Parts: sequence; C-alpha cells; structure tokens
Amino acid sequence: MKYQQWHCPCGDAAARHALEQAGIPALAALVLSVRGVTTPQEARSFLADGPELLCEPLEMADMDKAVSRIHRALAGGETIAVYGDYDVDGITATCLLTHYLMNAGGQVIPYIPDRLEEGYGLNREAVEALHAQGVGLIVTVDCGITAVAEAELAASLGVDLVITDHHECKEVLPAALAVVDPRRSDCPYPFKHLAGVGVALKLVLALGGPDRREELLARYCDLAAIGTVADVMRLTGENRAIVKMGLAALHHTRRPGLAALLREAGLGDRPLTSTSIGYTLAPRINAAGRMGCAQIAAELLLTGDSARGEELAKLLCERNRERQAIEAEIFAQSVAIAEAAPPEERRALVLAGPGWHQGVVGIVASRMAEKYACPTFMICLQDGHGKGSCRSFGGFNLFTALEACQDLLEGFGGHALAAGFTIAEENIPAFRARLNQLVTAETGGEDMVATLEVDAEITESELLTLDQVEALDLLEPYGAGNPRPVFSLTGCTVVTLAEVGGGRHLKLRLNCGGRNFDAIFFGVTAVECGVNPGDRVEVAFSPHINEYRGWRSVQLQITDLRPALTRCQRERAVYDKFQRGEALTPREASLLLPSREEFVVLWRYLKARSGVGLVEESPRRMTRNLSRDCGHHAPFQRTMICLKVFDERGLIHLECRPDALRISFNQVEGKVDLNESYILRRLRQMMDS
Repeated sequence: MKYQQWHCPCGDAAARHALEQAGIPALAALVLSVRGVTTPQEARSFLADGPELLCEPLEMADMDKAVSRIHRALAGGETIAVYGDYDVDGITATCLLTHYLMNAGGQVIPYIPDRLEEGYGLNREAVEALHAQGVGLIVTVDCGITAVAEAELAASLGVDLVITDHHECKEVLPAALAVVDPRRSDCPYPFKHLAGVGVALKLVLALGGPDRREELLARYCDLAAIGTVADVMRLTGENRAIVKMGLAALHHTRRPGLAALLREAGLGDRPLTSTSIGYTLAPRINAAGRMGCAQIAAELLLTGDSARGEELAKLLCERNRERQAIEAEIFAQSVAIAEAAPPEERRALVLAGPGWHQGVVGIVASRMAEKYACPTFMICLQDGHGKGSCRSFGGFNLFTALEACQDLLEGFGGHALAAGFTIAEENIPAFRARLNQLVTAETGGEDMVATLEVDAEITESELLTLDQVEALDLLEPYGAGNPRPVFSLTGCTVVTLAEVGGGRHLKLRLNCGGRNFDAIFFGVTAVECGVNPGDRVEVAFSPHINEYRGWRSVQLQITDLRPALTRCQRERAVYDKFQRGEALTPREASLLLPSREEFVVLWRYLKARSGVGLVEESPRRMTRNLSRDCGHHAPFQRTMICLKVFDERGLIHLECRPDALRISFNQVEGKVDLNESYILRRLRQMMDS
C-alpha cells in the first residue's frame, strides 16, 4: 500500500441520474456528482472551456500603469529587460512577453537568472548589470513581488520597474511603477489562480488591445498552457480555458523548437493532454533551469530555426537524464538521513547536505514529502549558508510557516504548497525545531496520514467500457482543482503479474466481476507490491485506453493496491465508519440495515435469557448463540445496530464494556415504533441517496 487510508465519499445518486438524463455519460456523471456538480446547469458551467471565460485584463490592479509605461518604452525605442524565473512557468512567461515585445519592434533583453549562481528572483547584481547595458525599463514575470530592496535600487539608478507576478504578497509591496499580481489584497481581478505565465499573457492581451485579443490568444496560448500546468495551478475557470486552447494549439505549434522537443520526447504523434505536459514535456524544459542553463530552454522556445530547434531539443533531453541521475543520488542520501532522525524531528523533515544540487532538491522534497507523509524542507549547504526548497503535505501552508520562521531566515517566497528560502547554517537546528512545533500544533500531535482521495467505488465492472472511459475526456484538462478521476474496485483476483520496464513497473491481469482487465502499476516492483497470482485485492486506479497494434482496450493505471478485506472485515469497517458519524454509500448502508425479522429474533433471544432482568454476554458468544439456537446468521454489526435501536427507543439499557455487553430491560407501557429510530432513519436515508 502506498497510502495509509483511502477516502471514498458518498455519491449523490439523484444528482448522477439528473446529469445522465442531461446527456452526460455515466462515468463522467458519477465523477461530477461526487465532486459537488449536481445539476446540468452546474455541469455546463464546470465543463465550459472557451475564451468567454477570460476576464478583462485591465481589471487587474496596476495593469493600466504597466501598459502605459511599456507602450512609452516601445514608442521611445528604450531597451526593455524581461526578467523571469528559471522554472517552466518563468521560462514560458519570459519567452511569451519577449516574443510579443520583439514583434512590436521593441529592443528587448530576456533575462533569466542562473539558479545556481544567482538564486530565485530579482537580484541587485542583475539590476546593476542591466542598467549598465542601457536598460531603462525592467518588466518582471513570475517573480518580483517580494523585491522591496531591489525596487529601491532600480529607482536609485533611474530604471523603471514593472512587476508582474502571481506569488503570495507580503505586507509591504515593492515601490515599483506598477505591481501586477492578482493575489494583491486590493486587486479586484476575479480569478486569483493565474500562473506567472497567465499574468504575462494578460499583460500581452492588454497591450494588444481588444481588437487583437483573439489573435494574440491563439498565438500564445500554447506557452501559457505549458507554464500553467507545470506550475500546478488550479485548472478551473480561466486556467481551464487557457490550457484547453493551449493543448489544441500544441498539435500544430508554429514554434520550431517546441515542435522538435515534442518529437524528441515521443509526443509528436500522440494526443496531448495536461498529463503529457506535466510528466513529459515540462520536466525537460525544467531540467535546463535546474541544471543552471535555463537559457537553453528559452532559446528553444524563441528560435525560428528548425535545425537549431532540433539541437536544443536533444540537449534538453540530455540535461533531463543528468537531472534524473543526480536526483536519485540525493534521494537515497535523504532517505538515509530521515531514517536516522528521531521521531520528534519527523513531523516536518528538515534535511541539509553539502554539495547537493540546488536545482534538484525541490523534486526530492516532493518525493520525500510523499514517502514520509509530512512537509519536507531540503537545504543545499555551501560556505555556511543554505538555499532551501520545500514542499507541503496534507495542506500544511508553507508560506505561513516560513513567515512564522522569518527571524531565522535570510529570505523566502513562494506558495502555500511550494516555496524557497535562504538560511544561515547555524540557524538550521532552531528552524527544524520550530517547524516541527508548528506541524505538531496544527495536527494536535497526531501523525499526518497519506490519504488517497478516491472519487467512487465501481460496483459494476460493466461500467468500464471503451465508450465510457473515452467519454471521461469530457473532464479534461486535469490538474489541481480537477484531478484525474480515481476509482476503486473490490474483490479483484490477481490472474497474472510480471515486472516490465527493466523491473521498474508491474503489469497485472485482474479478474473483476467475471471480466479481465490489464493493469499497470508504475514505479512498483513485485516485492514492493506483495501480491501473488490468486490473491484477492482492492485496487484504486484511473482507467485509460491502451492501444497496441490496432487493438484498443481499457487498461487500469493503478494508483494503489491492497489486500481485499474479508466480508467480516468489510462489515466491521463499515460499522466503525457509521459509528464515527461518517456518511455511507447505499451499498454500505445496506450491510448495516437490519430486517424486521432480525429485530424479532434478537428480542426473543434476549427475553429468553433475562431471567433476572439482565443479560451479560461477550459479543462473540452472543453471535455464536444466535446462529446456533435461533438460526440467525446476520453479522454481529447488524446485531449491534438492533441493540442500539432498542436502547435508543427506551426498550433496554445497553452498556458496551471491553469484554462484554451488559443489557438490562426497561419498564415500557404500550407499543414502541422502532421505525421512528434516528439510527434506522439515517441508514435508510443513506441507502436512498
């Protein structure tokens, strides 16, 4: 098991039916209804992905000031620097704005800081160097919102500064000519989840004016889509529209370098999805920035030369392979350090190492956070100072945590889920202790649990047809806020299994409800999986269409797998869930709802044993006696529901002791209607949902 818990919410059967009646395929309707989309009108709104979703760019605070200053620079022939970031979001944003300004006749210097030498964000040395090159205007993209000192320096040098960013804002904004960030507390822009490249796109649309918006959107939506997906932004609203249009544009991109990279990555003739960007295209672009050569990726996106594009695409793929090797080495070292750490330092992992590659530790932090189910902070040490990257777990807000530790830090910035910071090596022990205290305070001392969010249990394997799985494409693009659906199947039998991909992945054949399915479990070996042919398992998976030599079939991409519960274990788990006050699925509720006959049999049994007005028996003995003496074979959980209903309606007084049930009878006049029981009404309500 990769996850300690699977969380599967109850569906809304009425909502699902309404969506199906409106023409939405059954599997897609099931997902939407579980995710709170309950009416056809809500479904149409959620699934909308056209340009009509885009908001007016000039609604963003300071956008008018930014547009006015850039137009003046273009008209006056000033040299403009576009200052970006070295990740995919920053690189695509830099190239998008640079390309537009160059096409508008501007004198433009694209500047992406060296990750290893300069670090994140606007820095003093770069501002001074750009000033020396005759730059009169610096426009930042995907960075700058915390550059208070750098803004003062630029002003002192007579360089105007326009900041465009999407990161969280601190209390004091830089004193720039314009600060364009939808996350500003005083910004009226309605959509707050744009990527840095999304803000850059809005700037270009504002610069071009209303008459050119359709043309400019078509020209730049591919770059905006790549950066938005890579930065794991919420794929709803505006972002959904940007990514949907961008995916379509990528099929026939007019950027020679990007087309070459798609081919080199094996995506040239495949359907492109947000998953293709996130797991195949983005890592190759990101590798350039991580390895300290972001300019390679920028040149690839900007070049108009096909031959040069081919060269750069091959170079990026080489850099990505180097990055993977370095990542594997640092990950192994990090696991060794984490395993040796005392328990009180493992609520938040703070790991530091000399010689660690700064461009790779962010990825390692993500893997460590997933492996150890806690926020992880990775620090590269050099000459008494550390540069850190951190990744969240369980919704822990990194930005807020770093704010609470700012007296120990030299600087920080980022999001709630991913951030960066710098720290003096001597402060790391105190930083580690405080972060563990913060996590402990938030969780109440409980361990964070790796929980898999399952959309729905598939109770009828017949629903997994080619047509229904293909129809899930209606929900694309997937990403934050709209994840790829995950379903579960219980009671599957492992028919065969074999390691593939050089032993790195596991291929299985499962029999579920009389149907056979091919399944693939990426990144898991047979030993790690711990199952054998003939084992009964439960699987959590995303369904895909697998094509091989012209043959198309449904394949289950496994997210997690665990041994199937016995019927007794499953009923006990359902009963415990009900006792905790959690909602049950209709199928689960049916396991607990007693029949009228079960109430009658139990009542007679209790009365027969109440010679002194008291029954005291262990649960196991009561179950055995009911089966032997009364022919009553209901699971003990349903017997417990009967007893609790008797107790609720005043017929008995029930005490549940660790080793026995103690039952005494109450004096009752007249008839008691068990159907008025809150417990029974609740179970019936859940059965009908």
